[in-house]
Amino acid sequence: MSEDLEFLKDLIRIDSSTANGNETSVAKVIQAKLAENGIDSKLVNYAPGRDSLVADLNPDAPGPILGFTGHEDVVNPGDPDKWDHDPFEPYEDGDKLYGRGTADMKSGLAGLVLALIRLKKAGFPHHVRLLATVGEEYGAYGAKQLTEEGYADDLSALLVGEGGDKTIKTGHGGSYNYRIISHGKSVHSSQPSKGINAIQKLADFITEERHLFDDAPEYPALGPFVHTITIINGGKQINTIPDYAELRGNARPTPVFLNDEVTKRLQGLAEKLSNDGRPGTLEFKLIHSFIPVNDNPDSKAVNVLDDAIQAVRGEQLKREFVNGATDASEFVKSPTKFDIVWYGPTSDGPEKAHQLNEFVSIKRYEAAIDIYETFAKNYFA
Repeated sequence: MSEDLEFLKDLIRIDSSTANGNETSVAKVIQAKLAENGIDSKLVNYAPGRDSLVADLNPDAPGPILGFTGHEDVVNPGDPDKWDHDPFEPYEDGDKLYGRGTADMKSGLAGLVLALIRLKKAGFPHHVRLLATVGEEYGAYGAKQLTEEGYADDLSALLVGEGGDKTIKTGHGGSYNYRIISHGKSVHSSQPSKGINAIQKLADFITEERHLFDDAPEYPALGPFVHTITIINGGKQINTIPDYAELRGNARPTPVFLNDEVTKRLQGLAEKLSNDGRPGTLEFKLIHSFIPVNDNPDSKAVNVLDDAIQAVRGEQLKREFVNGATDASEFVKSPTKFDIVWYGPTSDGPEKAHQLNEFVSIKRYEAAIDIYETFAKNYFA
């Protein structure tokens, strides 16, 4: 077994799922690996058990700074009994390595770490900064913190180690999570007219939300504006009129229909229904708001990545703007503008990330390390 594969397995064995919040353990494994190879790093604490990591190769080198970034957390595995194998015990089957986070995105993160080590061993003279973050899957908290603390301010380009290996991602839409709370009045169900049914008011919102964005402009690369109600909760006892109900939803802002416009419409609908003369009130709350990262299909970083992929894989990939969100939505809030490009060692299909029996191709993982290393060398050529 190669050391590169064993390093990825070490990361997979750490349960750093959203519910666990255990990214510090991932950061420490990475820190130890870097230290073994003469690369200093530091942990940036976000919360107990949750540390991002920053490592600079050749921090005193003059000239531009290239950034590598990946996140340490993974989504929850769901019911472990539904997996064919323990989701946190990596399992090999031919070219496939199974486990939670193999696709999203510990394979990409491990690849970036190993590429940085290869650059060190090769005597690479330029400045590369690794940013390994906490909380990307729910809030991008680590990227937000690192951006606010200035770690992206001196970058000239940033390579995000996820996004799939079938195309070169040149930008992506945003992601927007919200909550609607319905307030009513609880009474016995035998006298509903004396109460206010919070579920009914919420149902009014659900009905109108279906067509709330019908006239939203379409971004050609993405198609129609996407919005979905994904969670509904209300009522606790079958013979009691509920005084509280809530829903949560997700929308996908685009460069032509931005986050503030989504807020305006959702908040406006909640206020309209609260004041329509019918009983009950609705309250809008914003949970997360990740902005789109604008499309730049002919940037230096995109072209250099294209060359690196051709050199390693012998293929030229299509460039595309996609739906989805990454830590880049926070890093672009830096006052410094820089190129961003995405590439990960996993297939683009949704059957891989966030699903049961998640896996990565071992060959694609090993190729990604070569691509990341080649990308860095070519970027400074």
